[in-house]
Amino acid sequence: MPIAAGLHYFLHDRGSIQNPALVLIHGVGGDHLFWPPEIRRLPDYRVITLDLPGHGKTGGPGCQSIKDYARSVVKFIDVLGLSRAVFVGHAMGGAIALALAYDYPDQVAGIGLISSGARLPIPSSVMENAANPSTLLLAIKGLQEMSFGSQTSSRLNEFNFKRLAETRQPLLMGDLLASDRFNMVDCLGAIRSPALVICGTEDKLTPLRFSQTLSSQIPGAALQTVEGAGHMLILEQPVRLAKLISVFLASIPYSPGM
Repeated sequence: MPIAAGLHYFLHDRGSIQNPALVLIHGVGGDHLFWPPEIRRLPDYRVITLDLPGHGKTGGPGCQSIKDYARSVVKFIDVLGLSRAVFVGHAMGGAIALALAYDYPDQVAGIGLISSGARLPIPSSVMENAANPSTLLLAIKGLQEMSFGSQTSSRLNEFNFKRLAETRQPLLMGDLLASDRFNMVDCLGAIRSPALVICGTEDKLTPLRFSQTLSSQIPGAALQTVEGAGHMLILEQPVRLAKLISVFLASIPYSPGM
């Protein structure tokens, strides 16, 4: 995997420069592989799927605030020479995309907010268990119980649990702190980027009302729901999600270099 501004990333470079580049931002404890191939290899677009600081193949510590993660992403696209891009994020990644649209609007062609919200409160029991290495697996189990819809296979559940269980305790705790402290409720009306909001109808971590708030308060935002999907709808319904993202990308006014 190549590196830019210290971040490892996967590049799917099959798209036209007439289309905006798509940057995918993973959620808590994740990495680029949390995005399924249907999305990170989206046809007709340059898709950049990164590992945030401390995650996946990117070394060093993680961050403990959404703004710090957003700054690392801005440095990343600057080094790549991208003047503007579309940022699509899952959960914490959606919060990062939202922060980018607010703090760096000239570099944002559009945002996709999947299973996310203007606030991302973490259950107190999860925070308490994640703070102690000896109870970290209890925290992961608590997250896992709220992550999938009722129709999800046990195999997918096991895959997600295994991936989270491999996350270092300080990194997972930092991500949970960054999410729990995040609050852009009073900033949504100032967002001017085209926005797509997507939520599973069975999401327990960031319920549908979170997405409804985003879509009603971000000017011009569109809301799409995925029936029966939970918080990890990127894994549960990748084909459906890829289609929604493709339609959104095609709707964004974009001129190369502008």
